[in-house]
Amino acid sequence: QVQLVESGGGLVQAGGSLRLSCATSGRTFSSTTMGWFRQAPGKEREFVAAIAWSGDNTYYANSVKGRFTISRDNAKNTVYLQMNSLIPEDTAVYYCARRSPLVMYGLRDPRSYDSWGQGTQVTVSS
Repeated sequence: QVQLVESGGGLVQAGGSLRLSCATSGRTFSSTTMGWFRQAPGKEREFVAAIAWSGDNTYYANSVKGRFTISRDNAKNTVYLQMNSLIPEDTAVYYCARRSPLVMYGLRDPRSYDSWGQGTQVTVSS
């Protein structure tokens, strides 16, 4: 069974930066699309970014494009989310997820992902 463990969250002032990491277990990491999602209190879980298995293709929500960068290190079975120019609206619990090989929904749909981490809290103060 795949396990995903996020780290790197915390409290930061607006304009600051954080780097999230997601360490995974399992032999299929290097062949799997990985994604980051976030969920703020009272809101649905929303897509943030995704990266294809090779790292050549990345995808972002419009709200984070130009500020966040997703990357991966297949040798370390780890995916990263570099978050710059943070704003209070970025406050949420951030989750990494593995996209299911049985692709039935779009890349930005949480239902496309079959394994999730426990989440890491990111709080941006104004």
